[in-house]
Amino acid sequence: MNSLDVAPLPDTTATADDRELVIRDLHVVPVADPSREILRGIDLTVRKGEVHAIMGPNGSGKTTLAYALMGHPAYEVTGGEVIWKGQDILALSPDKRARLGLFLAFQYPTAIPGLSVASFLRTALNARRRGLDVSDAEFDPSDPTRGGIGMREFRDLVRQKMALLRLDDSFASRYVNEGFSGGEKKRLEMLQMAVLQPEMAILDETDSGLDIDALRIVAEGVNAQLNDDLGVLVITHYQRLLDYIKPDVVHVLAQGRILTTGGRELALELERSGYAPILRAAGLEVAPDEAPSGDDTSVA
Repeated sequence: MNSLDVAPLPDTTATADDRELVIRDLHVVPVADPSREILRGIDLTVRKGEVHAIMGPNGSGKTTLAYALMGHPAYEVTGGEVIWKGQDILALSPDKRARLGLFLAFQYPTAIPGLSVASFLRTALNARRRGLDVSDAEFDPSDPTRGGIGMREFRDLVRQKMALLRLDDSFASRYVNEGFSGGEKKRLEMLQMAVLQPEMAILDETDSGLDIDALRIVAEGVNAQLNDDLGVLVITHYQRLLDYIKPDVVHVLAQGRILTTGGRELALELERSGYAPILRAAGLEVAPDEAPSGDDTSVA
């Protein structure tokens, strides 16, 4: 089958276990406009140890998918389920989803003046270590004997992870994303991922706004964390990120649906031909910006 043919969707009827995130028939609308459905029945399974790439033209629903998976309040799920570790996480708050090992790297990270990177990371890590089933009486984030991380252990961990991303030690004392360049913001997202050690990471257009050197550093940081106990869902508009983070599976998302799924060669074909052939094969209208994607020339 030609890589541009519309392929059948993967079978997601099998029972999910602790090693896979299963999305079934997911429908999502914006809270501000419930009449406009953005995601129109997404079916997808990502297993630990795999890297999946979601590609698609602007406005296709890629970021909406990322936000819906993490419980962003601007979006409402009107149908479907997302199974992770034996439960439908759509019933959980965002912080509980994170405690279960899900992680989202934002396309546009928010600045938090007055909060140092070190304090932010330590608070997040203690919440992650606590999990869902530990009571307040059993857990004390300031006490290593009651679940919290000790200061020396935390400092050693953060220094190790900052070295991985080529960050100076002074980075930890800066306020979260305040005055950061685009590359620094994305490297902080990767530092969070390295410190929190999630089991399923969603990277929402991590390449957005990066020059080639920053992109390479961020990608190296991601690749250094890949292992059999981590699944990764990479969301991107451009193929260039996938030159550095090699996907096992590539999905094309357009107009709220996954139109086709393939291997690494599908991303290369999209670079050459754009999204138009896939949209036409699915009987969908082709917009002017769905021609060949070309290179992203944005800089940090």
